[in-house]
Formats: sequence, structure tokens, C-alpha cells
Amino acid sequence: MKSSHPHPTPAALRGLYAITSEAICASGGTLLAAAEEALAGGARLLQYRDKWNSAAVRANHAHTLLGLCHEHGALFIINDDVELALNCGADGVHVGNTDASLATARERLGIHAVIGVSCAGSIERALAAQAGGASYVAFGRFFDSRTKPNAPGAEPSLLNLARPQLQIPICAIGGVTPHNAGDLIARGADMVAAVEGVFGDKDIEAAARHYAQLFQP
Repeated sequence: MKSSHPHPTPAALRGLYAITSEAICASGGTLLAAAEEALAGGARLLQYRDKWNSAAVRANHAHTLLGLCHEHGALFIINDDVELALNCGADGVHVGNTDASLATARERLGIHAVIGVSCAGSIERALAAQAGGASYVAFGRFFDSRTKPNAPGAEPSLLNLARPQLQIPICAIGGVTPHNAGDLIARGADMVAAVEGVFGDKDIEAAARHYAQLFQP
């Protein structure tokens, strides 16, 4: 089913964007408990990125995670699987350079869905995504990343250049920690995404809170 939730305002697309890691996806119980902690710590969006489990397991996890997110007033996004997002009623999907196209995702999920697009270090791609109906764009990797060590790099100054040209929210990703996120936010990032920075911490809730506090007035 297509998302029936109202199209999120730009203000809703702001804050910590937690993305699940391979390690926590290996165990359903661990995944759900970890997600609960991240949401309790203040994550405003949760992206379910799971390229390791079966379709049946992923569908089960997605339905449960959707409920957890909405209990905490957060948005639930599926990584690179438009059909799963459609079937579980997720708030949206995130697509990348080699993932399902923005046009296909928008057609399948409808006008109310949140659709994010990975743009690496390309403002041109971000502008094209904006014109194509993206809800937000993601730039990075800005720093060394354990999750995607070989991903193309981007300089923080990219945000200064991109912000005046874009009317949709910007997410910064790639090695973002509570120590370096403040600069990215000051340069124009509306969201900061974290994988290991949240789910790799022994205290996931506290780690999430450290990021979330950066967005408080």
C-alpha cells in the first residue's frame, strides 16, 4: 500500500538519522532492541538497511520497526527496496546511484512518501534529484567510515555551496560523529546520518542522544 501519511514538512526531516548496521541485523532481537534505544535517544529517522537477511525476515523486521518508529514520532525509511517499503507501509525509501530510480520510487510509493537520494559529492545530482521530486538528498562520505570505507569522499565545504541552491533538506553521512557533526550542521546539514556512531556504541541510547542534542536550540 502507498504511504497514507501526510507529506513530511522540511522541519520533520531534521535531526539524527540512524541507519541499521550489519551486526545488529544479524539478530532480530538485537535489531529491535537497538532500534528502540536509538529512538529513545532521539533519532528522528530510522533507516532499515539490511542486505543480509531473507525477504521474509526483512518483511517481519520492517513491520515491527515501523511500529516502533511511529510510537516515538519518528520516520521509518527503507534502504533500496521500494517493494518492501510499499508492502510494509514505510514512510519512504532511500535510493542511491545504483538503486531503484527516483522516478520509479515516486511512481510506486506516491506523492506522500519520503524519498531520499544519495548524491556523494555532486551538487548537480542533488539538483536533478530535487527537480525529480526527491524529499531530501544525502551528501558524503565526509570522514573516514567503517561502514563504507571506499565510498567517494566529499569536503564539508560542499554543504556551504549546496545549501543556497537547494530547497529540500540535506543529510550528511560518512564517518559523522557527535564531535564533527556540529560543523556539518552549521554548514547547512539538516540531518546527520550515523551507523556505527550509534549502533556500534555500547550505550546506543546515550550515543543517539549526543547527536540529537546538537539539533536543540
